[in-house]
Amino acid sequence: MRSIGLMGGTFDPIHHAHLIVAEEVRSVLGLTEMVFIPAGEPPHKAGRHTAPARHRLAMVELALLSNPHFTISRIELDRPGPSYLVDTLRLLHEQWGPEIELSFVIGWDSLEDFPGWYQPEGILRQLTRLIAVRRPGYVDDAEYNQRMEARLPGLLQKLCIVPVPQLDISSTDLRQRVAEKRPITYQVPEAVEHYIQTNQLYQHPTAEIERYR
Repeated sequence: MRSIGLMGGTFDPIHHAHLIVAEEVRSVLGLTEMVFIPAGEPPHKAGRHTAPARHRLAMVELALLSNPHFTISRIELDRPGPSYLVDTLRLLHEQWGPEIELSFVIGWDSLEDFPGWYQPEGILRQLTRLIAVRRPGYVDDAEYNQRMEARLPGLLQKLCIVPVPQLDISSTDLRQRVAEKRPITYQVPEAVEHYIQTNQLYQHPTAEIERYR
């Protein structure tokens, strides 16, 4: 049975922290592969300008070239409308078959908001695991777990916490650095940095303060 990890995100741009998390999760859980899913119209980023999908996709393709366990799905780019995870999972099950095991990776900060996502119960039904990643040294918090389970019954049954090495890199900061002519070398793969330069992406300063994966 194929056991697939899913990494969703805007990837605007993709950076080394994304890749480190994906490889650690794949290795720890023994997953067959990690599939990166660039978002088409991320509903939680409504109103924020993102680089065109073709550029974001191209950067992800370049970043994944060196890892045979990493692949890409265009499923959210090729369909119109907001990219709701519950719909993406349904389409992936239709595409890959009902016996496939799907595990979705979520940041620890995003886990707090997960019960408020669009149809979170439907997401859990379609997942084998919801993988929350956080810094090493995590100590299980029974009170937090009880609170989350009360907000979304069934969450703890699917939740899997994986400690991962974490770098303080954000796509928001990278865009700002490029606009301000500051270096992003070593924060993104070399091919991604070259692509950003060649296509003159992120040339204008932004007032964004959000940090996202």
